[in-house]
Amino acid sequence: MVDLLNIPKEELLRKLKEIKKKCWVHTNRSKNDGSVGNTLEDLLEIPENNLAIANTVDWELKAQRKKTDSLITLFHQDPKPRKPESVVARLLLPKYGWAHKEAGKKYSEREMSFRQTVTGNRFTDRGFKVNVNSVARKIEIIFDPSKVDKVRHEGWLKRVLGHHKDGAKVLAYWDFDEINKKCVGKIRNAIYVIADARKVDGQEEFKYERIELLEDFSFNNLLRAIINGIVFIDFDARTGHNHGTKFRLKQNNWQALFSKITEVE
Repeated sequence: MVDLLNIPKEELLRKLKEIKKKCWVHTNRSKNDGSVGNTLEDLLEIPENNLAIANTVDWELKAQRKKTDSLITLFHQDPKPRKPESVVARLLLPKYGWAHKEAGKKYSEREMSFRQTVTGNRFTDRGFKVNVNSVARKIEIIFDPSKVDKVRHEGWLKRVLGHHKDGAKVLAYWDFDEINKKCVGKIRNAIYVIADARKVDGQEEFKYERIELLEDFSFNNLLRAIINGIVFIDFDARTGHNHGTKFRLKQNNWQALFSKITEVE
């Protein structure tokens, strides 16, 4: 295996260009949004990276299908407060969650879910929104009961209002400095690989077609992208497991975060 944390950029690009020359590549990975990146890591012979630092000394490797509506994950970071336990497990899931769609089937009848994809330019139909508070230097998750779709979520809202008495309220947050530090460690510079995808006899195959260098990340750009609905914050928790909170980006919007984008030929 190649040491993922010490591989030079030039060596990584050399390997990626060799992969780009290949025809269609079979994948044995699970059929999910991450399989295109996992397969690329297999081809590069590098281990999956779950560390809070970039894949290489200076570069993070990202991969995505060419035609997809899926968001691409920038990094994971659960919000504050985190003590005595995560605010997701202590507050958002038990107080603002709802019955899991598999409750009483795959999971117990009491299984709860808190799955929300939120951003800064609109409220979700359950009344959640991101607020960039430049004065307090925080990225905040706001709940406003007046913004809930009462036709779709009347019963849930009635339960929530049993303990939510203060109108619009900040439920969780991230400090600017914390997220800026996370970005510097994770996506300061990135290599983005785009793959076409097809199925042959039910087996997915990838053809890695384009390599881009993403440079000169700006934290202020991240904040603007949240405000403008380009960067999303994705909660994915249930009673039995918190899959983590992700900061995610719409495809083909790297220019919102990076001032320099170069295709590698």
